[in-house]
Amino acid sequence: MTSLDRTARRARAALVLAATAFGLLAVAGANSPGACADQPDRLAAGEVVVSDTLPPGASESARGGTAVGRMRAAPERVWAVLVDYRGHPRYYPRVISAEPVEVDARHALVRYEVGIGPFSFGFHMVKYPDPSRRRIEWHLDPAHPNNFFRENTGFWQVDATEGGSRVTYAIAVQTILPGFITRGAERRSLVETIEKLRAVVER
Repeated sequence: MTSLDRTARRARAALVLAATAFGLLAVAGANSPGACADQPDRLAAGEVVVSDTLPPGASESARGGTAVGRMRAAPERVWAVLVDYRGHPRYYPRVISAEPVEVDARHALVRYEVGIGPFSFGFHMVKYPDPSRRRIEWHLDPAHPNNFFRENTGFWQVDATEGGSRVTYAIAVQTILPGFITRGAERRSLVETIEKLRAVVER
């Protein structure tokens, strides 16, 4: 095998790992959060409940899911962490930097970089924070190259609940990788993101 072949294989492997790192994989066999009869008990017990429900506006070919978790922190605390864009590497798996490029009251353009071993890649997201609803929606910025992604949309939603907050994280993604390569890891990524955010806001 030539050095070029080895480099290409390593690059493909890095892309697969990156897909698992940023919540890009299919969720199968889960119930919708709204339809899950035992969801309140599971949330109260500290479980992160994951479904295959995609965010509004997702394409038919997108893969993704929704994760819901309760956090022992006020909604204002959770919201402050979510809109601290430079702090996103604290809870997004394998995100090594998040740099706001443009920020105003209605939107933020953020450049993310994901690192997998010796490889890294960047992409730009447009975020739309709505403080009155405590909701952030996002999509890829078409004005910048996003080589790995064909689609990446989603939202965070923070709602007050007894003793803290109920946090919802939803994503819909298409990548350059075939779906069968990455299928099955998104559940872990969604859960990990919610659990890491919980650890940050409950400090």
